[in-house]
Amino acid sequence: MKLICVGRNYAAHIEELENERPKDPILFLKPDTSILLKKNPFFIPDFSNDVHHEVEILVKIKKIGKHIQQKFAHKYYDEIGLGIDFTARDLQQQLKDKGHPWEKAKGFDGAAVIGNFLPKTTFNSVDDIDFRLEKNGKVVQQGNTNLMLWKIDALIEYISKYFTLKIGDIIFTGTPAGVGRVSANDVLKGYIEETELFSIKVK
Repeated sequence: MKLICVGRNYAAHIEELENERPKDPILFLKPDTSILLKKNPFFIPDFSNDVHHEVEILVKIKKIGKHIQQKFAHKYYDEIGLGIDFTARDLQQQLKDKGHPWEKAKGFDGAAVIGNFLPKTTFNSVDDIDFRLEKNGKVVQQGNTNLMLWKIDALIEYISKYFTLKIGDIIFTGTPAGVGRVSANDVLKGYIEETELFSIKVK
């Protein structure tokens, strides 16, 4: 399986990081070794002093596809989930400043939280899903998929131009505004609507 991640897919998040709005989706990959094992805490790596949480809607691919047209994209997934794209922001900035790839800041061990999944039929529309992240009981990020610059089916069409999608692949669809630093002893809980899909302790 592979984790395909989308950057800069919410306008407010682009603004908070003072990034340029892209003309096309920004894609990057996380290795499967970046997946945080279930019930394990997230350990802040020793190479970063500024790891940020980025809560994201996840899409699990159910069949192989290449060059998928947007009108057929809905046939390639049945489950919607929630996760975190942990980012070593200080390391990422150093790499960006040098024009280097920034996988080290995004794909390190434990950097991908994959919570539980819900059937797609749970929702009236995948383009209208509320989600949020709570840190120590306080809402720090909240969004709705209707705010995506590129909606789920459009992302599947775009991604499948470059990468063959395979069963079990997971798409991280981008994060809304409110990203921030995590500290030891934080508790992060993610919700779609009112359903808790993950709870992570930070060490």
